[in-house]
Amino acid sequence: MQGHKDLIVWQKAMDLVIAVYKLTRGFPKSEVYGLASQMQRAAISIPSNIAEGQGLKQTQAYGRHLAIANGSLAELETQIEIADRLGYLSAENRSVIERATEVGRMLAGLRRSLRPRILNPKS
Repeated sequence: MQGHKDLIVWQKAMDLVIAVYKLTRGFPKSEVYGLASQMQRAAISIPSNIAEGQGLKQTQAYGRHLAIANGSLAELETQIEIADRLGYLSAENRSVIERATEVGRMLAGLRRSLRPRILNPKS
């Protein structure tokens, strides 16, 4: 069984965390404890929940943690949209949107692959 660091979705989620941190460095100082902090926490939650769920070695728990990671991703995507509407995103850091979308697709695929094992645990 592979570890969480071997999962491409975890690796991409880690890249997303770094991108969010780089992005939020350019936010106004008034956002340090506001939007920037919220975005960083949501981003960190994604690979953290992937790792925790995988580490538990229980399919149902893994599925729950992937659902939490997906919720954190939705939160982050909303916050990215807010940052964009506030004019905090420049053309070069809009790639964070594509990174988030890619992680979302990968999370959805991983969740889909677990569904049969969650529904039929004895199979």
